[in-house]
Amino acid sequence: MPATFLYMSLADLAKLVFLSAIWGGSFIFLRVAVPELGPLLTAILRIGLAGLALMAFALMTGVDMNWRRNWRPFAVVGIFAGVLPFSCFAFAAQHLPAAHSAVLNSTAPLFGALFSVLWLSERLTVRKLAGLALGITGVAILVGAGALTLDRPTLAAIAACLVAAACYALSSIIVKKTGHPGGIHPIAMATGSLVMGGLIMTPTLPFALPIAMPSLTAMACIAGLSLLSSGLAQALFIPLIVKVGPTRAMTVSFLIPLFSMLWGFIFLREPIGLPTFIGGAVVLAAMGLVLSAAPPRAEDTVTAEA
Repeated sequence: MPATFLYMSLADLAKLVFLSAIWGGSFIFLRVAVPELGPLLTAILRIGLAGLALMAFALMTGVDMNWRRNWRPFAVVGIFAGVLPFSCFAFAAQHLPAAHSAVLNSTAPLFGALFSVLWLSERLTVRKLAGLALGITGVAILVGAGALTLDRPTLAAIAACLVAAACYALSSIIVKKTGHPGGIHPIAMATGSLVMGGLIMTPTLPFALPIAMPSLTAMACIAGLSLLSSGLAQALFIPLIVKVGPTRAMTVSFLIPLFSMLWGFIFLREPIGLPTFIGGAVVLAAMGLVLSAAPPRAEDTVTAEA
């Protein structure tokens, strides 16, 4: 592969693939956990446990949180990267198959590209726009979009997923604006946003308690959601946003449905058909278009802190 093909390092590209794998698993975790714990408790536990884990990591590594100065951006990112999308996807898991939620999540880069044009002065080139459109087409092929019965609960779940995708995109813009040299350390932002999101959701806990004790399988899925799909993922993703920009970082969501289908086949015995392989090829082509587009202007590019 020519060096000019991707304006990202191999390490950053590997992070994108790894993030796709663990976020693809999150939709499987949700499908197992939500029926037993309910959507609200699932979201509360996901964000709360992830915040505690990252807080312990930040303390061990000496990351300066500077709570007094940063609590407001922590709270805003916590709402748009945690509280709202976690709650929306947990709600949608009651009515949509995991792969369909992952497809709708793949609209995040399109929202991100549009928001970057509005607030970061990035250029929405024809090549990048074509890549985004191709990516959405690919994930639609991947899971056979259009196979759903569009009743009221399904439409509400689809709307919730689109709101969640837009929230993820908006949070990436906020992270990019605050993650400059002298700004908020990326790990501090990942930690603080999850902790603040957990605090924001805590008052709703009495209304979210389940009637019966959840199974060990459901609790294991909550642990996976919290520690892998939220804590570890945020610790990797936020520095990546700061380094490569929101649009490129959010192409991660193009690969999530592929991994969601794979994990569903392995762990839930969900079948994989020909659209999986055709859609996967289209998705990879879309990532190539977006990632090989001209990089942002030098003044808009920010290097993540070590």
